Amino acid sequence: MATAQTSLLPVPELSSLAFFKLRSSPRRIRKCPCQLLAKKKRLSIFAASNAVYTEGLTIFGVTRLSPQRVKTEPGHDPISVLNERIRRYHGNREASRTAMDSEEAGKYIQLVKQQQQRGLQKLKGGEVVQSKDGSAAGFSYKADPYTLRSGDYVVHKKVGVGRFVGIKFDVPKGSTEAIEYVFIEYADGMAKLPVKQASRMLYRYHLPNEMKRPRTLSKLGDTSLWEKRRIKGKVAIQKMVVDLMELYLHRLKQRRPSYPKNPAIAEFVAQFPYKPTPDQKQAFIDVEKDLTERETPMDRLICGDVGFGKTEVALRAIFCVVSSGKQSMVLAPTIVLAKQHYAVISERFSRYPNIKVGLLSRFQTKAEKEEYLEMIKSGHLDIIVGTHSLLGSRVVYNNLGLLVVDEEQRFGVKQKEKIASFKTSVDVLTLSATPIPRTLYLALTGFRDASLISTPPPERVPIKTHLSAYNKDKVISAIKFELGRSGQVFYVLPRIKGLEEVMEFLEQSFPDVEIAIAHGKQYSKQLEETMDKFAQGEIKILICTNIVESGLDIQNANTIIVQDVHQFGLAQMYQLRGRVGRADKEAHAYLFYTDKSLLSDQALERLAALEECRDLGQGFQLAERDMGIRGFGNIFGEQQTGDVGNVGIDLFFEMLFESLSKVEEHRIVSVPYAVVQLDINIDPHLPSEYINYLENPMEIISEAEKAAEEDIWSLMQFTENLRRQYGKEPYSMEILLKKLYVRRMAADLGITRIYASGKRVGMETNMSRKVFKLITDSMASNIHRNSLVMEDDQIKAELLLELPREQLLNWVFQCLAELHASLPALIKY
Repeated sequence: MATAQTSLLPVPELSSLAFFKLRSSPRRIRKCPCQLLAKKKRLSIFAASNAVYTEGLTIFGVTRLSPQRVKTEPGHDPISVLNERIRRYHGNREASRTAMDSEEAGKYIQLVKQQQQRGLQKLKGGEVVQSKDGSAAGFSYKADPYTLRSGDYVVHKKVGVGRFVGIKFDVPKGSTEAIEYVFIEYADGMAKLPVKQASRMLYRYHLPNEMKRPRTLSKLGDTSLWEKRRIKGKVAIQKMVVDLMELYLHRLKQRRPSYPKNPAIAEFVAQFPYKPTPDQKQAFIDVEKDLTERETPMDRLICGDVGFGKTEVALRAIFCVVSSGKQSMVLAPTIVLAKQHYAVISERFSRYPNIKVGLLSRFQTKAEKEEYLEMIKSGHLDIIVGTHSLLGSRVVYNNLGLLVVDEEQRFGVKQKEKIASFKTSVDVLTLSATPIPRTLYLALTGFRDASLISTPPPERVPIKTHLSAYNKDKVISAIKFELGRSGQVFYVLPRIKGLEEVMEFLEQSFPDVEIAIAHGKQYSKQLEETMDKFAQGEIKILICTNIVESGLDIQNANTIIVQDVHQFGLAQMYQLRGRVGRADKEAHAYLFYTDKSLLSDQALERLAALEECRDLGQGFQLAERDMGIRGFGNIFGEQQTGDVGNVGIDLFFEMLFESLSKVEEHRIVSVPYAVVQLDINIDPHLPSEYINYLENPMEIISEAEKAAEEDIWSLMQFTENLRRQYGKEPYSMEILLKKLYVRRMAADLGITRIYASGKRVGMETNMSRKVFKLITDSMASNIHRNSLVMEDDQIKAELLLELPREQLLNWVFQCLAELHASLPALIKY
């Protein structure tokens, strides 16, 4: 390392070197004496160039270098800007990334491809069509021109957003036979294209929010703006794909011993009082194979309609894990559902006194909570049921093996992120009747395994759905009918505000009937008592919010009235309707909306979808419909509405699927830091005042080199700690740091050598042309993007004049920083 140090920085010989570590806590910054020195004058240079970075004033086409270096405030210099981006994009992921060599990554990427095929075959049925390159081609979001209505907004893949006018016959040039053309209006004129071509190139333009109108129509005469929007969407998609891929690769890399096949499971299964449906049997087999035959953690979605037996699948998985000495966590979105799970689990495991079941909830006293937390930590509690409080930092598990998540769509973004973090280390089973589009899409593309339970139990009958404008007489009639057959009624509103008003109306209409209110803001004890009384049949009408949306299984409640149904999401409406119809009686769901003329197009579509999906077992189809109506929601925990708005949902999804199916093409293989050659002869000399100011300068240089060798995150932390302790470094030290950053970024990008010859800059790399195109497409600066080309195995740039060495290093630093910014969109193994 001594040789490296002297080549990096010629300094006076020091008699003693103590091992140096930068302080983690800041101290008072002293003003470095060298920063008070007058700066040496530099000659002005004029350069007519639109492809050269300089430190002076940059104007398009003409660049003027300032006579002396401009003073840069800490936090605004190029290194600080780069550090901020590294912190923003890489911080969380670098900390959790598992080391993986190139050969191993290649093997896992192939596994992902196979998984995709299995997912498509299982969920969509039939054979998966293969395209010429081997990717799955049988999944398309293209629009059928004959289904479009005049005024619909469409996206042409190459031209952009237009308004569909209609289809009519016209005679093409050079022919006498008329053919059908699709006519599309754009901002600067009308376009026509044959129907066959339109069916290959057109997509509906949907947005994930209420606004369906695009901001502006594209121009036929200038497609550059559309191309920018399309590329922006493509880069955003690629970043999502990498996040998905890295999570999946890390899960595949994790190992846990497969669970033994326990003969005692036969006795446990015998307690199930119903005959399993064929779909249910297959789900049992799928989960058993995941646990007993695989050595990678399970991540399976059980998608089954309400009351179709998903809980039984979870119970058998819990038994398998707990009987092997590990803990299981059952996570529910509401305390009502958590209590129900606790009751069911406690009853099923009552024959096994050595298996302890506990419920952690806000209903408990502080002492009870502390006792449970201690039992979880010591391993004396085997099955823990609760709400999102189970994800808190105070809950420490002794030996967690399985996480069961019920109704994942009900959790917030932070909880979903926490759930995602479990997936790389423990087995995860997700139960849902209407999976959120993100969950559905991952299942469709094979990043998660999925089992569908779509066959209803023999005794179940479809729920009769009544959809109409609100009418008090209809409400009274529906309640009278249900009470007349000794049943109970749910009356649901979207907000707490209207509950008392409805209570007053119903008490006047039914003075002798027990009526109660339930919502999440009530005192714990009060809510618990109300729900217990309703479950036992003492309360006949329960006026509530959507707190009852998930899980409540009350056999005698077979009528549900939902007021202002248009204010609920499609998944919510479906779940609410599923609260009734659990017995062999015909159940009724009355869905009331306000005046239809006041409803948005999206609300009308939701209502139409719900009416269409009246049969049992249609939760999965409904979720697909939901995806089309409100978009894909959270693809990976962050709202991507802006990126979807660039191209519309349908094209966005197709681009996402295409990117997933060609994921190996977007892989960049880094090289060791030590092999990177920077052939720009520049050895900055630190001012003696700065050397005297530093504590053990040789050790600081050594630490800097070690940080750069480790990764970009370590180098960023080193630089920030250096500045925190000693203030902003002098220009010569900045040059030294830039050399380290350049070599580190080059290593990450697979660049082995950087050299300059006259006006030419060359970078030898293992990067593929497709990766180079993706990176350059996503570069923010036209200056650098327009100057770079790829020839053979080199990235080359021709500048308009030969730069001084310091200026050349600055140009290379800025160029690599822009290339490096695209790394979040690439698989980095």
